[in-house]
Amino acid sequence: MPPRKAGTLLPIEADILTAALVMHRAGQGVFHGFGLAQALREERGSRSLTAHGTLYKALGRLEELGLLTSAWEDPPVEGRPRRRLYELTARGVHVADQARADRVAGRVPRLSPGPA
Repeated sequence: MPPRKAGTLLPIEADILTAALVMHRAGQGVFHGFGLAQALREERGSRSLTAHGTLYKALGRLEELGLLTSAWEDPPVEGRPRRRLYELTARGVHVADQARADRVAGRVPRLSPGPA
């Protein structure tokens, strides 16, 4: 993974935020990692984000940056393990919008300040 330049998002983080924003605007504000990986795969035709190490580490970094919140699903469906559910924060929505605009303009997506 390339090192993060100060104030920028890694490509995987920008991809996750963009997919989460699309789901958020479609009325699916809460999502789980596997569902996110499926949405990204459908959008990009890629399997790169289905690996636990790649996807869940990036989700954790985005949560540490205050762009996502998460909580364990409660109660879990019988016969299925608990899932961690994620949701964009207000700042996450702002940064995701900015990341989309940066990409359209050919710029590296950045961590812009936004609503808390």
